[in-house]
Amino acid sequence: MKKFIQEFKDFAIKGNMIDMAIGIIIGTAFNKVVNVLVKKVIMPPLSLMTEGVNLAERKYVLREAHEDVSEVAIGYGELIEVVIDFAIISLTIFVVIKFMNRFRTKAEDPSNLEETTPKDIELLANLEQLMKEQNEILRDKK
Repeated sequence: MKKFIQEFKDFAIKGNMIDMAIGIIIGTAFNKVVNVLVKKVIMPPLSLMTEGVNLAERKYVLREAHEDVSEVAIGYGELIEVVIDFAIISLTIFVVIKFMNRFRTKAEDPSNLEETTPKDIELLANLEQLMKEQNEILRDKK
């Protein structure tokens, strides 16, 4: 049990859990922003283009409601809203990851003096350079 608790502390302290929690909180807030954007900004003009019909309420009725039987319908308007939500979120995530990868690539390039290279990448680059020099010396001796 103590080992399990220690492993959990190490996991939490290393930042993995904290980073994940921050990502979830930001993602939840971002999802709310996108929902409002789609429902209050994007969908009203689309409803105007469909002659004032609220697109979210669009459905294909399979069976009309009767006295004791409820309506059975396929709500395709809501599906359209969710697809628009998904497209906006996935596009935003793509742009953010592309932006982050650009900085990571710059930081991992030891010859780039604009960004600080992490120590492990710098050490590996130095080892690579030393191995190249060693191979050249060995070739020259043959």
